[in-house]
Amino acid sequence: MDIEKQLAIIKRGVVEIISEEELRKKLQISIQSKRPLKIKAGFDPTAPDLHLGHTVLLRKLRQFQDLGHEVYFLIGDFTGQIGDPSGRSEIRKQLSKQEVAKNAQTYKKQVAKILDMRKLKIAFNSKWFEKMSGVEMLRLTTFASVSQMLAREDFKKRYTQGENISILEFIYPLMQGYDSVMLEADIELGGTDQIFNLLVGRQFQKDFNQPQQVILTMPLLEGTDGIQKMSKSYGNYIGINEPAKEMFGKIMSISDELMLKYYELLTDEDLIKIKQMHPKEAKVNLARIIITQYHCALEANKEAEEFTRVFSQKEVPQDMPVFKTDGKKTILVILTESKLVSSGNEARRLIKQGAVSFNNIKVEKDDFVPLESGILKAGSRRFLKVIL
Repeated sequence: MDIEKQLAIIKRGVVEIISEEELRKKLQISIQSKRPLKIKAGFDPTAPDLHLGHTVLLRKLRQFQDLGHEVYFLIGDFTGQIGDPSGRSEIRKQLSKQEVAKNAQTYKKQVAKILDMRKLKIAFNSKWFEKMSGVEMLRLTTFASVSQMLAREDFKKRYTQGENISILEFIYPLMQGYDSVMLEADIELGGTDQIFNLLVGRQFQKDFNQPQQVILTMPLLEGTDGIQKMSKSYGNYIGINEPAKEMFGKIMSISDELMLKYYELLTDEDLIKIKQMHPKEAKVNLARIIITQYHCALEANKEAEEFTRVFSQKEVPQDMPVFKTDGKKTILVILTESKLVSSGNEARRLIKQGAVSFNNIKVEKDDFVPLESGILKAGSRRFLKVIL
C-alpha cells in the first residue's frame, strides 16, 4: 500500500505524531527495502482485565498489522512490579512477581480478540532487565537528570503540592525508554499521558546510536461518566470480558457526544454516515458493533432486541438477577452486594443523579430501606428483583 493510503489509516484518531515527516521517511524506506517497520507498544500487567480504553491502542496496533508491519506487544512483567507513574497523583501499589505473571497470562488471552496472534511478536522486558547487574541498572540514570524528571507534568504537580515521589518512579521512564533500544523500535504507540516516557525512548535510541523511533499518541477514552478516563478505579469502565448484557447497557448510557468519539476510536465506521443517523439508532448500532467484536453477532442482536422490548415498550427484562433481603439492608448495600453496580461510589453517584428507582419510585437517599419485594432499577438498563 502506498504512503498516503497508509498515513490515512494510521492518522485516524491519533492525537500527535512526532514527527510526521520522520514517519513518511520510515514508510518510504519500508516500501523500498520491503522491510516491515517495528511497531512497539508496552503494557504493564497491573490489572487482570482489559477495558475499551485499552482497545484504542490495540486497534491501532491491529491496523499496523493489517498494513504489513511487525507489531511487538511488550509485556512489562519486570516494570509492572514498579508501576508506571504516568498520570498518577500518588505512588502506585507495587505488585508481586506472581501477581504480574498471572495478569500477563490473562492479557495474552484478551488481546487475541483484537490482534492477529499469528503475526504478533510478544516480548517480556524481564528478558533483559533480569540479566542486568545493579551497576548496569544504575547506569541508566546517567542518561537523565532530576531537573528533566521534575519538568514532567505529573511529577511537577506532585512536587509542588508536597506529595511523595519515590526515586523508583524516576527510574520507570528510563526503563521504558531502554525497552525501545532493546527492540530497536521504529514506532512506539502510547496514550497522551505517556508522552514523557515515549520521548525518553527517542532520546535513549539516539544515545545508543540507533535511529529514533516515531511517536504516535492516542487519546484517553472517557468512561461512561463522560468525564474521567475509563478506569476500573473510577467505576466507569466497560470491560471486554463483561457479559454482553452489561456491555450493551453501559454503551447505551453514554452521552450522544461521547458516542461519536467511541465510533472514531473503537470502530472503522464512516463518521459522516453515523452523524446522519438518529442518535438512539446510532447508539444501538454502536453497541451491536462492539458486542459483536468481543462476543458474537447473535448476542449483539439478542441484546438489541431486548433493549427495544424493555425501553420502547416500557417493559422490564424477562430475565433479571434476584437478591434476597431482610428488610434491614439499605439500597446502597443492596446495589453493591448484588453487584448491580461496581462500587459504593458508583451507587451514590447514581442515586445523586436520580438514576435509581424502586418500584418506579425514585430513590433519593442511599440509606433508603426497601420494606417490600419489588424491582430495583439502576441507570437506564440495570434491573434487580428484590425479594423480602
